[in-house]
Amino acid sequence: MDATQKDLQNRKSEIEKELELLFTTNLKIVDWDVPEPDEKEAAKILWDILNNKLQEIKKHLD
Repeated sequence: MDATQKDLQNRKSEIEKELELLFTTNLKIVDWDVPEPDEKEAAKILWDILNNKLQEIKKHLD
């Protein structure tokens, strides 16, 4: 395992937690900003936004 792999593996849990925090924080913001939001719909829309951006980022790898 090279140094880059080792570094990212050591920080994997932290990266995953940050991604989950991004998701949950934005769901909370929807709750604050929208009266009686459809949480399931909000979660799906947020997932689509994040997933689309991740796919865009992935294109730089190909």
